[in-house]
Amino acid sequence: MGEPDQPSTARMIDYWIGGADHFPVDVAAATAFEQAYGPCAPVFRELRAFLGRAVRAIAAQGVDGFLVFGAGVPTMGNVHEVAAEATVLYTDVDPVTIRLGQRILAGSDRAGYGFGDATDIGTIDPAQLHRFVPGWGRRPVGVVFLGLAAFLDDDTLRRTLDELYAAAAPGSLLAVDFDTEELAAHPQALAMMGPAFRMRPPAAFAPLLGRWSPTADGIVPVSRWRPAGAPAEVPDAFYGALAVRGDD
Repeated sequence: MGEPDQPSTARMIDYWIGGADHFPVDVAAATAFEQAYGPCAPVFRELRAFLGRAVRAIAAQGVDGFLVFGAGVPTMGNVHEVAAEATVLYTDVDPVTIRLGQRILAGSDRAGYGFGDATDIGTIDPAQLHRFVPGWGRRPVGVVFLGLAAFLDDDTLRRTLDELYAAAAPGSLLAVDFDTEELAAHPQALAMMGPAFRMRPPAAFAPLLGRWSPTADGIVPVSRWRPAGAPAEVPDAFYGALAVRGDD
């Protein structure tokens, strides 16, 4: 696989959380963002730790199939590494990240990687969906939707989550995060995120979930969502939740 000439947020995150699947262009972009903002590594490590706790909570409900949108690099505590007995379909829209993910998972019979646009479930290869998320639409599954809400406007996000709700079986669980207004105080870093990036105040998060019902934990800073010990002291850049698909 040739070295890309454009950085990828997914590979920048891999760099920040201590992975090995990134390129010099990603390190350069990550360094520039750190200079404009600050504590990226601890913030993204907390987001990955939230993913792990949410996936374990989903698996504890007996769910053994996961569909992951905006999956990024499938290492460093990603879903199939946390839910070791489950099958997982990772999806993304970035072709370089997809090829990287496919290379990493080439020897796995429990996890696959393919194209998938969260805003259009029909873009997912039905054969991959059937293989790695058996029972999709018929029995509860875990849906992971991290790092995406900030790049969708309110109407698109509501529609997307509603379509996922309609497609998933009752009892399915959604792990989701939202970007706060943390970067408002860092205009250089905010500018690097591009025009599609949307910060939101915490009061705006719950209405965007639509029919998905957050667990009793609520929508809280990711470091404070079922922490294993004392919550890490990091900026509250991300809020996260686990939400349930009801019987309606």
